Amino acid sequence: MKKILSLVLAIAMILGSMAMLTACGGEENADFKIGFIFLHDENSTYDKNFIDAANAAKTALGLTDEQVLFKVNIPETADCYEAAADLADQGCDVIFADSFGHEDFIIQAAKEFPDVIFCHATGTKAHTEKLPNFYNAFASIYEGRFLAGVAAGLKINEMIEKGEITADQAKMGYVGAYPYAEVKSGYTSFYLGAKYVCPSVTMDVKFTNSWFDIAAEKETANALIADKCVLISQHADSEGAPKACEEAGIPNVAYNLDTRHWGPNTALISSKINWQPYFEHIIKAAQEGTAIEQDFCKGLSDDVVQILGLNDAVAAEGTQAKLDEVKAKLVSGEIKVFDTTTFTVGGKTLETYLADVDTDAAFTPDTEVVSDGYFHESEKRSAPYFDVDIDGITIK
Repeated sequence: MKKILSLVLAIAMILGSMAMLTACGGEENADFKIGFIFLHDENSTYDKNFIDAANAAKTALGLTDEQVLFKVNIPETADCYEAAADLADQGCDVIFADSFGHEDFIIQAAKEFPDVIFCHATGTKAHTEKLPNFYNAFASIYEGRFLAGVAAGLKINEMIEKGEITADQAKMGYVGAYPYAEVKSGYTSFYLGAKYVCPSVTMDVKFTNSWFDIAAEKETANALIADKCVLISQHADSEGAPKACEEAGIPNVAYNLDTRHWGPNTALISSKINWQPYFEHIIKAAQEGTAIEQDFCKGLSDDVVQILGLNDAVAAEGTQAKLDEVKAKLVSGEIKVFDTTTFTVGGKTLETYLADVDTDAAFTPDTEVVSDGYFHESEKRSAPYFDVDIDGITIK
């Protein structure tokens, strides 16, 4: 009987200790704050994707509104530094910014507030700045773009089979934001996905020179449609292109969001980066004192890259099955998105390429990125550096 009572007492003491530890952890969690800096607000599909992920991470980790602070419509100017400094002054343990042009201002803040963790999406300088509190993050979205391209190529094949177009009329259009590596990597991987199933496909690209401009994106999409592009995709942040496609009856492949509500008769599919796992990662790391990768980059196999919004009313028959097949091969490594046997540059196979990985003011090429038969995108740093103009794509 004494042994039983001793055992019960011991268990009670252990449970009591666990409860105290849990309570302490809860108090620490209550003091934690994370701040987010967004280039635009929820009207931008790009920023809405980040905002949705931040809210999902907040819910998953049981954080309160007081612990998660948003600053929206912060331009790529000194306003970004001011926003970061204000969040630091408000007690944020982690500060995240979502746009390429925010990076230098976030680095400035990281140097001024060494006890705060600063994370930045799409940036290029974490691995060269080597600050102990500054980190870059992106994803291998080229995998998702490639899959979206496969869906586009299957749709164009269907149009050819139905006699709606001929094989030599299989021209896609692409609404790009800027002629940056991030955009070029995206539209090239999309094109290569389409070409994987539709060998005759070509693509025209026009740039808006803006990340978010509804009117310009719609106007650009309409110009591509007028130039006889039979399917439109985009690296742009509004509903402009999807709405232009719906009005014209042209299939559209979107980015960041399911756009079927804007184009029920034309929206085909979309790809996006799922930022929730990264947000949960940096929050837990800050709370637990564990490491954050200097350059975080994950893809389909980690559910960080996703395909969404496949529209059965628009997609060619058998699209989902083909996407499942190709996704499995991408995850296994059997398919490499930038396999150099699948494209040419000036009529020649790309056998060597020095990319601008360690970015400087002159964007000097510095790192060999072609080996083993493919271009090693986002393996030397997280942000894309594929900026090759390949045959089959025409810049308008």
